[in-house]
Amino acid sequence: MAVKKYLWPVVGLATIGFSVWLLYHELRGISFADLKEGFAAIPLSGWLLSGASTLLAYAALAGYDHIALLHLKRKVHWLFITLCSFTTYALSHNVGASVVSGAVVRYRAYVSRGLSAAEIGVLVALCSGTFALGVIFLAGLILVFEPDILARFSEVLPMEFSTVTGVALLTIVALYVAGSFLKLRPLKIGPLSIVYPSPPIVARQLVIGPLELIGAAGIIYFALPEAGNPGFVVVLGIFLVSFSAALISHAPGGLGVLELVFVMGLPDMDPADVVVALLVFRLFYLIIPFIGALFVILFFERSQFTAKPTAAAGIVKTGRPIPRP
Repeated sequence: MAVKKYLWPVVGLATIGFSVWLLYHELRGISFADLKEGFAAIPLSGWLLSGASTLLAYAALAGYDHIALLHLKRKVHWLFITLCSFTTYALSHNVGASVVSGAVVRYRAYVSRGLSAAEIGVLVALCSGTFALGVIFLAGLILVFEPDILARFSEVLPMEFSTVTGVALLTIVALYVAGSFLKLRPLKIGPLSIVYPSPPIVARQLVIGPLELIGAAGIIYFALPEAGNPGFVVVLGIFLVSFSAALISHAPGGLGVLELVFVMGLPDMDPADVVVALLVFRLFYLIIPFIGALFVILFFERSQFTAKPTAAAGIVKTGRPIPRP
């Protein structure tokens, strides 16, 4: 048990160290003046479009929870869902181990709205499934229409990818969609019983999952200069590789991993410009939401703390608990 407790933090720290070491060798010619010049070169339209992409990404992330609650047939106010999702992902993206940290935040929030532990487990599983489906769907499309994109990583990828790989990924998506029409039996994982999503739920997953990834990649794309820019589809493909690698590494915020993969994937661009775009991404997608999430948590915990004495007072005065709204 003790080994499992420290395994992933050690793996994450080791990955950060190795990635930072490799990144140092890639970027050792970049000076602070180069970065300053890169920030100054981003036009106002680039900042605004990166900000709009951030809003799109976090709106889609709220859609993950909304889809899961529709599947569970549980009604929760849209504002609560939005704040819960925002807080969950703002923390998990920065802390790492997103499934675990996200489950903790969601459990604390949705228990206050009457969901059981089993229902929250299904919600977390479905949110993770929506993300995975989005990655598989977009990766399949990119490999079909831009099969040469992963040649940029041929030296580090353990296997070759091609149009056939893209077709195989899209076939997985097609089988998942077909399963929703066939009404397959529930999947049982210990105490959890996950009912296969209905076609309307799957349709929403196929829209929301890709939208979140497109929004996140858009933050970087609009912060990149035009010189040497390979286009949005290529940037999106590199983002899928880098973000997936960051998640697998368990490095908090994908620190070092994200930068390394992007610098390798954009060899025709000035590394300083790539680093600047990634710093914009970290500012908009990680740092600002993380600060906002801390305020949301403080407000939520304060509201929970002040609500409990009131309920207790009601029991003392009337001899019976106050009904929950």
